[in-house]
Amino acid sequence: MAISHVELISLMIPVLLFSFSMSVTPGPNNVMLTASGANFGFRRSIPHMLGITVGVMLLMSSVALGLGVLFEKWPVMMLVLKVVGSAYLIWLAWKIYHSPAPDLHQHHQTKPLTFVEAAIFQFVNPKAWMMAISAVASFTLSGDAFFVSVVLVIVAMAIVNLPSIALWASFGVLLGRILKSPIHWRYFNRIMGGLTASCVVMILI
Repeated sequence: MAISHVELISLMIPVLLFSFSMSVTPGPNNVMLTASGANFGFRRSIPHMLGITVGVMLLMSSVALGLGVLFEKWPVMMLVLKVVGSAYLIWLAWKIYHSPAPDLHQHHQTKPLTFVEAAIFQFVNPKAWMMAISAVASFTLSGDAFFVSVVLVIVAMAIVNLPSIALWASFGVLLGRILKSPIHWRYFNRIMGGLTASCVVMILI
């Protein structure tokens, strides 16, 4: 059964609002993108941003295919996910905390998160799992319209997610222009590393 225009509008408006609220609010992805924008610039952070968006799309597809049911059947899997995600996040926070000031003439400086790394991180990011499970459970239609509605929800999420997270990378670029000395950069990276590590608290609650 095809989705009518009324059903489409009633589906897309809440999906877009939900996607925006989940994508633009603070979380591990956005904190790391702020640090990446400041340290590496907007252009070099693009693979990181694209990796987040594609990773979320793949995660939502996996949930729609039934992977999310595993968490309902075996709740301990969510605990395992939280522990693994928290450990990985602490490692990333440590890297940000110890990042040196950017030096365009330094060839061995730290590198931004790659497309693949950012995409894989979504599968150990409990916030991304909650977003994916909530979106698929709340906004997809039943019956013959399920597949079409899943595709629309995933596409809507991607359309909103990318520009939303790009705002955080842009904010980081602006901060990077304000930081004028290695001391400023040291404190900035330590603060961003601390904020990244603090996301573990949100994950474990």
